[in-house]
This record gives sequence, C-alpha cells and structure tokens, in this order.
Amino acid sequence: MASVRKIVLVSAEHHPYHKLWVKLADRISKELNVPLDVRIEDYVYINEYGDKDEFGMAWLPQILAEYDDGSVRVLLSQLPLNTALQPDEDKALEIMKNKALGA
Repeated sequence: MASVRKIVLVSAEHHPYHKLWVKLADRISKELNVPLDVRIEDYVYINEYGDKDEFGMAWLPQILAEYDDGSVRVLLSQLPLNTALQPDEDKALEIMKNKALGA
C-alpha cells in the first residue's frame, strides 16, 4: 500500500473556520510525520482532486493526502459536529487518520 507523502490543505483565508482547518491539517501532518502544504484558493487543484457537490463544483476548505504512488485522497471536506453542533476536532482527526491509513 502507498504511504502518505504530504498533507495538502486548500482553503480560503476569509473562511470563518480557516484557522481551525489550518490547525487540523497541522495536527494530521504531525501525527503522520509528513510535510504540510497550505494552498490558498487553489481552485485548479481542488477541482482536480477534491470533493464536489451535485453540480460538479468543489468547495473550500478541504484536506487531502498525496501518496508516494501519485494518488490523492480527500481526508476531510466537511467538519464533523459534536452534540452542541460545534466542530469536533478529535473526531475530524480520527476521520482523517482512518482515511489516510486506508481503514
């Protein structure tokens, strides 16, 4: 199985949760011991590799993993919420780890 080469965050600085997404991307890159590449409003990249809505449009922010075999996988494109309807950072990290490691 291919291993993660780097984590890519595609975001927009004006997004209300931009800083949280940066924090999450940093946490998963440190957890997996790989570099983090933060791309601001890179719509070409996100339209190529990111999740899309029913109209074929990608949205920001999204966290992706690039693998040493050249493949790219979306790790997180929507924030999970806790029972108080607030972003759940620990659940987000768990989701990303499971997807990155192929679980």
